[in-house]
This record gives sequence, structure tokens and C-alpha cells, in this order.
Amino acid sequence: QVQLVESGGGLVQSGGSLRLSCAASGGTFSVGDMGWYRQAPGKQRELVASIGRGGNTHYAGSVQGRFTISRDNAKNTVYVQMNSLNADDTAVYYCYTYRLGRQYWGQGTQVTVSS
Repeated sequence: QVQLVESGGGLVQSGGSLRLSCAASGGTFSVGDMGWYRQAPGKQRELVASIGRGGNTHYAGSVQGRFTISRDNAKNTVYVQMNSLNADDTAVYYCYTYRLGRQYWGQGTQVTVSS
């Protein structure tokens, strides 16, 4: 089993920045891709960004150029630096990872951007 614990969410003004962290523990051997989804009220969960063990990244078009995902394999931790936040970024952010073909999720952290 892999446990994921997120931190770093909160309330920020439009144009501000936040950095989310997600630490994996438990059976972290062979943890693969890590990343972040988000879900806003009344909307489907959407992929925000992902990163492979080798560092290859993928971003949703809506966050490209504003968000930067990174990971520390030694700490089994994934980060997302979120800059130039706007009201459309308000959502619960969930980190995830894969291990041996199974997907694991964190509990979610709320990000609220006030205009």
C-alpha cells in the first residue's frame, strides 16, 4: 500500500502563488508517475500536471506556463509550484501516483483563489 499526504493548500489572492507538496510513504518501491488532478465544484476531475520518474512532464493547457511540477525521488515527494493563480484555479487538488499498475490518491487539499 502507498499512502499520499498533501500539504500547502490554502487561500490566496488572484495573481498570487502557492506550492503544493505530496509525500508518498508505505510501499514506495517502484512508484512511477506522480502528479496532480483538481476538481472544482460542479466540474469533473481534471489532470493538472504529471511527472515521470525520469522527470518528463505534462501539463494541462490551462496551467501551462504558470504551474511547474517537480519531484524528489529520494523523498518520494512531488511538488507543484503554482504562480499567477486566478479564480479558475479554485479547486480541491489531489495528488496521485502509480505502483505496480495500481493508482493511489491523496486525500485532497483545498486551493481557493480570491479575486
